[in-house]
Parts: sequence; structure tokens; C-alpha cells
Amino acid sequence: MTLYVVTGPPAAGKSSWIAANARACDIVIDLDRIALSLAGPDAPQWRHDPTLLKVAHRARFAAIDEALRHREAVDVYLIHTQPSARATAKYRRHQAQFITIDPGRDIVMQRIADMRDAAMTAVATRWYREAAKRSSSHKTTRQASRNW
Repeated sequence: MTLYVVTGPPAAGKSSWIAANARACDIVIDLDRIALSLAGPDAPQWRHDPTLLKVAHRARFAAIDEALRHREAVDVYLIHTQPSARATAKYRRHQAQFITIDPGRDIVMQRIADMRDAAMTAVATRWYREAAKRSSSHKTTRQASRNW
């Protein structure tokens, strides 16, 4: 089956895309959902305590490793906002399909203002800055390869 790595800035619609595409038997690994499931009653949905996030990250890493062992049986949907080069290489070794969800900076920033913790603005800004770098490096690579 398939490993889908769903990337994009906060509030882009990654969870909504998965909800529209995954089946009930598929595995969905979403740090927000993991953190919420580990939090106490009435914990805020989008603002997690730093200690809770550390535990949630560890649970996420374990879930990824275990899910990759069972990919032959089900599709795996993994939300990873901005995977590192090391994580990207790992996902590529597992023949991942990368899906980027990005409705545009203005929409994302408005959604963050309306629904998320203000700290997510910095995460979205960093995502767009890195996306611009990736885009310009891809153009340079393509131009260089044409000149050879």
C-alpha cells in the first residue's frame, strides 16, 4: 500500500485532506490528534503544554516506525508539516508520496488568527520561507541541468 506524507503550513487543511481520502482501516499519524489524546480533560485543542508535546513527539516517532512495518496491509497517512532532510530521506526510502496542502499564505494566516494559537503564525512564516527556498533551488537545479 502507500505511505502518504502530507505537508503544508499550519491550518492549511492537511487533516481535512486526509479525512476526505483515508479509509477507516488506514493509519493516520497526526501530532495534533496524538497530543490531544494524551492531554487531560478539557485541554485546549491547539495549544499544548511543552511537556505534553515531548511525550506526543515520542509517541509519533514510535507510531511512524510501527506503521511502516505494516504498510503492505494498509495505507499510512502521516502529517509532517515540514520534514527535515533526514525525515524526507527516510520517507523516500519507503516510496512515500508527498502531498503538499497550501491554500495560500493569506488564507493560512487568517485561519491561524481565527482558530489557532498565535504562536502558529511563526511556524507558518517559517514554512513559507522554507518553501520559497525549495522552490528557488528547484529552479536553479533544472536550469543547471539544461545547460549540461
